[in-house]
Amino acid sequence: MYALIMGSSGDIGTSTAKTLAKKGWSLYLHYNKNYERTDKLRQQLVRKYPKQDFIPIKFDMRNEAVESLTKQIFALDAIVFAQGNTYYKLLVDISEKEIDALWNIHVKLPILILKQLQDKLAKTHHGRIVFIGSIYGKIGSAMEVVYSTVKGAMSSFADAYAKEVASLGISVNVVAPGAVNTKMNTQEFSSEDLENVKEEIPADRLANPDEIADLVSYLVNIESNYLTGQTIYFAGGWLL
Repeated sequence: MYALIMGSSGDIGTSTAKTLAKKGWSLYLHYNKNYERTDKLRQQLVRKYPKQDFIPIKFDMRNEAVESLTKQIFALDAIVFAQGNTYYKLLVDISEKEIDALWNIHVKLPILILKQLQDKLAKTHHGRIVFIGSIYGKIGSAMEVVYSTVKGAMSSFADAYAKEVASLGISVNVVAPGAVNTKMNTQEFSSEDLENVKEEIPADRLANPDEIADLVSYLVNIESNYLTGQTIYFAGGWLL
């Protein structure tokens, strides 16, 4: 079984790669700028699972033609879209270039990738597609208006596309976390800010990337074919 993990150098992508590799998956490890972290991950996986394939793929989702990615993909059973970024600023302060980047990375490029890889996913009649969305795609966030918008679009796309490809044996789902203990959050927010967020979460903690990876692992399982077109909120009861 082969899975393409978009954004494998991020915390959720890395955790997902480790979890799927442990379950016997061979992986295409997508990255853009963070080659060192991706190569370190690849070396760890090769040492632990020498009979599986771990293939790094460089691709810039902001300005590269999608063919430069898809031509490197051969056998394929699952795609996990774990790439992403945000800009924490007022709508009036966000630039058109930043809006385009968020749209391309979270929505447009995943759609174009799936257009080209659908036949490969359908070949075994158990193709799996999982997006890492956000709770903000449902309830929205001030200071992250465009990010909230594209995450909402991600869920809408999954709703519609799941209906279109169900007869091909392909499932499409979104895992939508709340606050997660990732480098992106710890670099963007102070420890005091994160502590204040934690106090608002009924579960009294931030999510761990490994927990999200476990849910992704279930969704890409061959036996999970009847679960499709869903956005699963993983937020410890926060803001729901």
